[in-house]
Amino acid sequence: MSTNTSDFRRVTTKSLKVMKEKKIKIAALTAYDYLFAKLVDKAGIDLILVGDSLGNVFQGNETTLPVTIEEMIYHTKAVMRGITRSMVICDMPFMSYQTNPDDAFKNAGRIMKETNAGGVKVEGGEYIAETIYKITRNGIPVMGHVGLMPQSIHQYGSYKARGVDDKEADQIIQDAIAVEQAGAFAIVLEKIPAKLAKTISEKISIPTIGIGAGPYCDGQILVLHDMLGLNEDFKPRFVRKYLNLAKEIDNAIKQYVADIKKSDFPNENESY
Repeated sequence: MSTNTSDFRRVTTKSLKVMKEKKIKIAALTAYDYLFAKLVDKAGIDLILVGDSLGNVFQGNETTLPVTIEEMIYHTKAVMRGITRSMVICDMPFMSYQTNPDDAFKNAGRIMKETNAGGVKVEGGEYIAETIYKITRNGIPVMGHVGLMPQSIHQYGSYKARGVDDKEADQIIQDAIAVEQAGAFAIVLEKIPAKLAKTISEKISIPTIGIGAGPYCDGQILVLHDMLGLNEDFKPRFVRKYLNLAKEIDNAIKQYVADIKKSDFPNENESY
């Protein structure tokens, strides 16, 4: 089976559907700024999520809850300036869609108008289906998100895996089905057992994007800063670090400091 996705000059909801049908895995990452988005897009990532995880990795908050819709719009606009091919999805932050479907639609519309993103993402299952339907019915692509939902972390009390017991697993399956039926074009499955993610991926026709959900999803996503090894304090087992960039940056800055202290920088060739 071919894994080539270069035929997609611009990845869209249709592209992702075709990829699921042809069993071409979807590669996704987060990005929060222009330069990283440009690098990620150039490297061949299919989908970029401007996640409210920026509250953690960019702002230094303990949770995603403080992130505002204005901040999400700001970061998404920066990301959009850096891409030519990847589909960009903007997370709808806490309290931008939970109050009622009309408010959710207005906020989703604002995001689309101000950022030119490819769609929005919301967390939740059956109870958020009416909201997803309201947004998608009016022409805005929606990505769902079930399993561990960071905006509900205070309700859970921890970041442990969800859907481990049969009752919760059954509910997550029903949530995923409800999200699909409401009109979502794809769904994130976060931190659930691989077997459960496989069941969901086979039951629904829209692509599943896993994070800590095993190898059977239609695609995978990680936080960019985690897979590059920039966040030394975050070490969940589902994150594969492809670089130890924090160490490389540390070494580079120490060398920079040393060069200045010994008057080695700037040299004659670096001066006017």
